[in-house]
Amino acid sequence: MTYSPFFIHGADRPSRWLITCDHATNMVPPDINGGDLGLPREDMERHIAYDVGAYEVSKHLGELLNAPVIAANFSRLVIDPNRGEDDPTLLMKLYDGSIIPGNRHADATERERRLNMCYRPYHDALAQMAALPHAVIVSMHSFTRQLRGRDPRPWHVGVLHTPDERFARPLINQLEAEEDLCVGVNEPYTGVLPGDAIDKHCTSFGRPNALIELRNDLIADHAGQRAWAERLAPILQDALVDSSL
Repeated sequence: MTYSPFFIHGADRPSRWLITCDHATNMVPPDINGGDLGLPREDMERHIAYDVGAYEVSKHLGELLNAPVIAANFSRLVIDPNRGEDDPTLLMKLYDGSIIPGNRHADATERERRLNMCYRPYHDALAQMAALPHAVIVSMHSFTRQLRGRDPRPWHVGVLHTPDERFARPLINQLEAEEDLCVGVNEPYTGVLPGDAIDKHCTSFGRPNALIELRNDLIADHAGQRAWAERLAPILQDALVDSSL
């Protein structure tokens, strides 16, 4: 099979929404270290390699919102599509206690090769889709409940945002109205990361957006993935109405 660095679902769906999933898969392309970064399977199946559950949530959310979905088809350990090209964490050699053998000797030439093979084609495709008139961009991610040696994280869902809160703030308000949810605001990560996907495709163009982080144990199976997509869809629609965008 011919390798593709991204997937697009529902390219012709007509709604204002665009759903993105930067860390959708743990794929290591066959032309990179023979398709194997030298990590054991248990490491490739945890959060260091991809955002567990986020891709399936994204696809179902796209169906519910009648929105196109674009997803990167390479592990963040190959090269991270949610980092700027000059970010020192673009190509990780150590992540959450695991050394990545296939990256240990990756030099500037190898970094450029991976940018051309994976990162740039994904961002070129995303740029074309984000340019749709009046697009509202929702970037779906997941986070692990607990990093090694750290305290457990309390949040069920987080919303990361830049100083442009036109859509993010109404979305946060909608989520905080759900009495059973612990909602992180720019948690567990900051929403301001120069050169990341939101900065590249939204902030630079004034496009309304939000990055949603779901705790990955809540979306580890099919039932959880569908339940969260079905929960988020009306919340997103209500937030868009509240935003008056």
